[in-house]
Amino acid sequence: MISTALIWLGILFLFSATIFVHEAGHFLVAKALGLVADAFSIGMGPALWQKKIGETTYRIGCLPVGGYVALPQLDPNSFLEGPADGDGGEDPAKADPPPRRLPPIPPWKKVAVALAGAAGNIVFAFALGVVVWLAGKPCELAETNNLVGFVAREGGTAWQQGIREGDAILAVNGTPTANWEEIFSAVALSSGNEARLSVVRGGETFDVAVALADSPLGVKCIPDLDGENPCLVAAVYPGSAAAAAGIAPGDRIVSFGGVEPRSRSHLARLVDEAAGTETDIVLLRNGRPIASRATPQYDPALERALIGIAFNTRADLDFARKSHPTPWAQVKSHAGGIFRFLKALSTPKTAGAAAGAVGGPILIFAMFFTMLKLSFVMALWFTGFLNVNLAIMNLLPLPVLDGGQVVFGILEMLRGRPLPREVTNRLVNTFAMLLIGLFLLLSYRDTVRSVLPHFRRAPEAEPVIFSPPPADE
Repeated sequence: MISTALIWLGILFLFSATIFVHEAGHFLVAKALGLVADAFSIGMGPALWQKKIGETTYRIGCLPVGGYVALPQLDPNSFLEGPADGDGGEDPAKADPPPRRLPPIPPWKKVAVALAGAAGNIVFAFALGVVVWLAGKPCELAETNNLVGFVAREGGTAWQQGIREGDAILAVNGTPTANWEEIFSAVALSSGNEARLSVVRGGETFDVAVALADSPLGVKCIPDLDGENPCLVAAVYPGSAAAAAGIAPGDRIVSFGGVEPRSRSHLARLVDEAAGTETDIVLLRNGRPIASRATPQYDPALERALIGIAFNTRADLDFARKSHPTPWAQVKSHAGGIFRFLKALSTPKTAGAAAGAVGGPILIFAMFFTMLKLSFVMALWFTGFLNVNLAIMNLLPLPVLDGGQVVFGILEMLRGRPLPREVTNRLVNTFAMLLIGLFLLLSYRDTVRSVLPHFRRAPEAEPVIFSPPPADE
């Protein structure tokens, strides 16, 4: 298994590459258009390494949370850029170089340079998409279909409304959904405490309203409904019904009592319902079906029946069944999710839910860590998503972002002269402080939601014999 140190090196490399291509876009277009570039920095804060080549100081900052290109001919230059030729440790007498007289540049060049950063991220996302397309991305059932894998019976509105395993969810609140990624996204952006689902079974479509709840991450979800996942066996306990039936690690249970288990929770309920009854089982071993029989035994401690296996929950990704989405399909999917989020954030009814679903730097690094543990290709896919996200968010018309620079350039075209430097600098620095505050707030929230709970609860023993299913009627 890949070591934690290698995972963190991979995170640093992929995240730094994302920042690099963004800043390289600005830098290359600026140089091509004849602009002066004082500094090209990956990372913020004091320099860990720097070297001056020609007129440009190339540096690596100690904080891997961003980067910048110092272009003195572009207004404004915010305090975030800092000194271009050092790390803040120079002699104070030399800290402020004499003023330079640099030729002004036309506003269209400013707009081109501002747009180039996002263009760099989009190009990189397409390049990553090519690798994912050629190598193939491991599949999850949840990303390949919109079929219901489990419905809780007691206390859940989904079962009461008639939803059953095997049904397909066609839409959430009128938004079409082709897989569970889209279902999760649409539910997370729902307003109120209910979501309206369009469900199809056997060619018949019906609408139901189901109750929502907050997940441990604070994102809205349907607590009594889930998608499909494979029933893969990780371990078989000696003396159990599974051992007597010849079930072995690596098997996949594809039928129990003549019913196809759509998920682990679904199988757990089928096992519990068959307590004390010899039941037909069909296994898939090395691609070949194997028929067997097992008698689930009631466990008084857990108050339900078991056959004595542990699920392999870390193998939900089907590495044998890979999808090959085209680079365009990947970028389109990434952008679609971000635009749906922005639409929800700007809509009064859904703004609160959308804000609750936002993650900060800590969540981004946590996602990187998870993806790299699963597969390097999955990490490349997530990096593509992050690049599309960065490109779109950077083009929002806020002064501290590239979109703000585009607005300044357009205003200069319309006015025939640039905005006063003190105005642009004040706007940029004000919004920079707000952005830093937002990052700190999101980091605090991510810590409370995702990091602290791991320290507050005792480690769980593995493997676990069936996660306890919801109580039956």
